[in-house]
Amino acid sequence: MGAGMDPLSLIRGVLDTTEDAARALVGRERLRLAVTGLSRAGKTVFLTSLIANLVAAGRGARTLPALDEAVGGRIRRVQVVPAGTETVPRFDPEAHLGALAADPPHWPERTEDFSTLSIAIDVERRTSLGGLLPDRRVTLDLLDYPGEWLLDLPMLRQDYASWSAATLTRLRRGARAEVARDFLAFIDALPGDAAAEDALAKRGYTLYRDALRACRDEHGLRFLQPGRFLNPGPRGEAPLLWFFPLPEGARGGLASLCARRYAAYLDDQRSNFLDPFFTRFHRQVVLVDVLGALHAGQEAFEDTAEALAAVAAVVSGGNWLERLLGAAPTRVAFAATKADHVPSRARDSLAALVEHIALGARGRAEAGGAATSFHALAAIRCTEDAVATLEGQAFAAVRGILLNEGRGATIYPGEVPMRPPEPAFWQSGFFRMPEFRPPRLDPAGASGVPHLGMDGLLAWLLGDAL
Repeated sequence: MGAGMDPLSLIRGVLDTTEDAARALVGRERLRLAVTGLSRAGKTVFLTSLIANLVAAGRGARTLPALDEAVGGRIRRVQVVPAGTETVPRFDPEAHLGALAADPPHWPERTEDFSTLSIAIDVERRTSLGGLLPDRRVTLDLLDYPGEWLLDLPMLRQDYASWSAATLTRLRRGARAEVARDFLAFIDALPGDAAAEDALAKRGYTLYRDALRACRDEHGLRFLQPGRFLNPGPRGEAPLLWFFPLPEGARGGLASLCARRYAAYLDDQRSNFLDPFFTRFHRQVVLVDVLGALHAGQEAFEDTAEALAAVAAVVSGGNWLERLLGAAPTRVAFAATKADHVPSRARDSLAALVEHIALGARGRAEAGGAATSFHALAAIRCTEDAVATLEGQAFAAVRGILLNEGRGATIYPGEVPMRPPEPAFWQSGFFRMPEFRPPRLDPAGASGVPHLGMDGLLAWLLGDAL
């Protein structure tokens, strides 16, 4: 993961690499794909589309033409691996497809816990003389989890004091300062030797949590830590979460209590989330809602870029030992989601923009030996290209059904810059990002899911392994 491996992780890496090699010898490889992204980047929708389109491709449907071409048309069967004795929730593509098959269709519910699923892909093997061998089976392991939790990973490199200093610096500027006014007033009024009282700790936690929620929901900010303050998961708001950042001068019992809970929180996230589910991946895709950040304004856009850089410093790349032991991805794709919200002529700009804001992540991944690529995609396409007329001029636009109003609308979203915008872009104040209704789909997903660019991404990410 780039932050070093403990002895237990080294042992797991050796065992996993040995198992992978043994599977390859008998044509039963396992490929672990990490689908990561900040909150509301569309991981659940991406995984639903990936699964439905792969299964449909295994039935002969032409749902992923670029992937089919990359593997020479040799995909023969694709099926979801039946549940075994797993102790974690199972990703439920049937329920998500059911939401898309409803009348009217609606988007799947946001992820509240982590879940896993495996897909078996049978690939035809041919000899150099043209004969056939038994099919290879590649098992693709997938993981879904709340995007808010991803921002906990950079915290693993910080102690409580450094995290508090960095968090309060961000909290005292821009939109954060206004929504965090009550929390900042609370900690500024605390004496430096405040006692370790649970009433104080819970009051501070509640004010801080509410400030984080307002940052996300009212201002579109994404660099918000800890993740479980925004999405606590099925265990709820346990006392483990009753901590918050304190100024440097705090030295009393309350500061000590917050520091202990901070350390315990990181240990809990490491043992229950990171180590079991988030290490030793072979391939990785990082989803970014660049368009949503543009729509939310300059501060949200810059905050998204900062959050992406912080996460990428942890999850991409890896040292030579981690790579040798299969603990670091060999291919990392960065993808701007919701590309169907802009017309086709703007999608190259969208891919270029995500490349610019992920430059640091790209450098780290490539320094660790991983190949990188950049994409603009829509996991589920819900618009078509159209033309809008504004003040007598024709502009490339998109047309779809508005989610809340249920009526068709032609939308000119505004221009997508190819690099981080200049100040004049923000001064114009024009970038529209409506919510569109998804298309109504077959609940069985037999014909796949309409998309933009999923096949090109999967061809680059998985084609060589299949």
